[in-house]
Amino acid sequence: MTNAQEKSGLGMFGGVYTPSILTILGVIMYLRFGWVVGNAGLLGTLAIVTLANVITFLTALSICAIATDKVVRVGGAYYMISRSLGLETGGAVGIPLYFAQAFSVALYTIGFAESVVQVFPNLSQLYVALIVTILVGVLALTSASIAIKAQYFIMAAIVLSLLSFFLGKPLVEAGDVAMWGSSAATPIPFWTVFAVFFPAVTGIMSGVNMSGDLKDPVKSIPTGTLAAVATGYVIYMVIPLFLFQRGDTASLIDDPLVMQRLSLWAPAILLGVWGATLSSAIGSILGAPRVLQALARDGVLPPWLGFLGTGSGRDDEPRMGTIATLGVAIAAVCIGDLNLIAPVLTMFFLTTYFVLNVSAGIETFLQSPSFRPTFRVHWALSLLGAIGCLGVMFLINAIATVVAALIVLCIYIWLQRREIETAWGDVRRGLWMALISKAIYQVLGSDDSKNWRPHLLVLSGAPRKRWSLIELADAFSHNRALMTVASILPTGSRDAGQQLKLETTIRDYISKRGIRALVRVSTAEDPFDGAMNLIETYGLGDLVPNTILLGASESPERIKTYCQLIEDIHIAERNVVIFRENPQFIFGQRRRIDIWWGGIQTNGGLMLMLAYLLRTDIEWRNAQIYLKLVVQDEAAAQAARQNLEELISVSRIKAEPIVIIAGDRPFDQILHESSAHADLVFLGMARPTEHPDFMQYYITLQERIQPLPSTVFVLAAPNYAFAEVIGSNRAAT
Repeated sequence: MTNAQEKSGLGMFGGVYTPSILTILGVIMYLRFGWVVGNAGLLGTLAIVTLANVITFLTALSICAIATDKVVRVGGAYYMISRSLGLETGGAVGIPLYFAQAFSVALYTIGFAESVVQVFPNLSQLYVALIVTILVGVLALTSASIAIKAQYFIMAAIVLSLLSFFLGKPLVEAGDVAMWGSSAATPIPFWTVFAVFFPAVTGIMSGVNMSGDLKDPVKSIPTGTLAAVATGYVIYMVIPLFLFQRGDTASLIDDPLVMQRLSLWAPAILLGVWGATLSSAIGSILGAPRVLQALARDGVLPPWLGFLGTGSGRDDEPRMGTIATLGVAIAAVCIGDLNLIAPVLTMFFLTTYFVLNVSAGIETFLQSPSFRPTFRVHWALSLLGAIGCLGVMFLINAIATVVAALIVLCIYIWLQRREIETAWGDVRRGLWMALISKAIYQVLGSDDSKNWRPHLLVLSGAPRKRWSLIELADAFSHNRALMTVASILPTGSRDAGQQLKLETTIRDYISKRGIRALVRVSTAEDPFDGAMNLIETYGLGDLVPNTILLGASESPERIKTYCQLIEDIHIAERNVVIFRENPQFIFGQRRRIDIWWGGIQTNGGLMLMLAYLLRTDIEWRNAQIYLKLVVQDEAAAQAARQNLEELISVSRIKAEPIVIIAGDRPFDQILHESSAHADLVFLGMARPTEHPDFMQYYITLQERIQPLPSTVFVLAAPNYAFAEVIGSNRAAT
């Protein structure tokens, strides 16, 4: 048997329906509903009640969908959101929701004290509020079951007050209430009246907050919540009919306790007001500690507050959380005037409803196989509920909405930076997978020059040994292009499971150093054959690495296979970028980049684009690009300089053109003299098909650049128009 079945638990009526309906039939019904009818008229009031209940009903449907997909444990709304949209979103909503419920205890007990003092003027409002707050806290500490039973007596008082009202009598001045709008001298706009009424129907979370104490939350939450919404809607649709027939506009607007004057027994309405405030206070003191308990258990709260996650007794009641909540409520009562924060608290509740609708909508829209609610709701209804909540938030108080949103955002960022690990998955991965699936099919076909980026496969081997290679790749990619760090291991050195663990280890290693990349580990008898196999097979559809980045090889016994790998990559129409690191300087001061120009139609376009991407990296932002071209004499220099300046202008890449007259000097000498103080040098490579002995060409190339700083050799893929990528369609020579 499960834990939920072993404990007695609360049923649907006591655990969900009772706290929900008592919160819905609250003080707004007694003290503000007459004002609503007086300002909106009969039909206007019925429209307001219907519209408000539609939004609440849609949210209730979303709650039912989530509740029937998984067992909703302690934490209620926080538990639902965190298991759907992730711990950060759940915590960002859950922490403000907790404080909203904790401060609500004070709001309700202060409201109760105000009404008591009106009847008994000799009493102190502060002392009455403190005593009632403490009594409510003690009741919650004793047992949730006892607190729920106490609400039965409150429900009886509310039923008695409603019966007294329905059996009451009309006022002498009755009969002038308008069907729509108001005949008052200064009528209140429809949406203002709507904003005043809407909080009356937002009590549907009272039952959800008790999820951890329910015997069968999967059945109780949907049934009890929908029943409470339906009951509240019927009552709120009937009361305006009596107010319309028996009241007059002036009395309905000016007298908050007009229902007392319309009742058969006036004190019954006062009992209803007291019962409504007390039931709401009890609902808040029961719900808030359970949210706090769940937050602490999931590690959302700082470790030193972990004791708040402890439970007591067979039913795991959050007594430490209740004591903490009682302390918050008492402090709030001592402050006294909570009118300034009350609108923000309302926004926190509505934010919770908004996020619940979003959660249900996304889960349903993605059609994840793991989301199988027995109570199915179309995603469009959840989306409509979310839009309704958001609209109502701005209608009620736009400033409070913005303040609440900023608080939620700050908590979300704080939790995200803490990188809390969870033992459950959430809908975010499913959302990304759906987007990836859609995107893969959208990018089918060849690359276009406008959106070209270097999608890098970095053949780095062990990252610690060639970290500069990964740094260079990261500077090229900017976390916007795909980057994969690959290692080829000897055959038999790792089985499949060990390879996966090694991939995770490498991913964690580079991630802790601020680099985001995919990781792939494979095995092969020959590392170069393994690298080529990986290049040919790695990718998803048309989304494959277009640029292969590897370190320079100077090992005599491997130079032949290394050059063959370069030739094979070129034949596969991928860009080859080889990084030869100068171990003394690595990247130097990252201030100067030299590009030795050989024409835009060869490797020049790719070199210029890579240099541009490199300089837009934050560590290279102060670097200057020098575009260098060697000509034989002064006659050719002027035309060459003009070509380079035009290229720089058209490409919109900030670079300094330098034309060097060779005279009698060989290119190697010019190269060493001109780039001796560069931090990085870009050199183009000849195509393997242009040299009958490409291996000897590569060896000679390595010997020529020995004294130079770190150097990047670039071999552009054949048949790709890099001239279009940088914005120039003419060749520069």
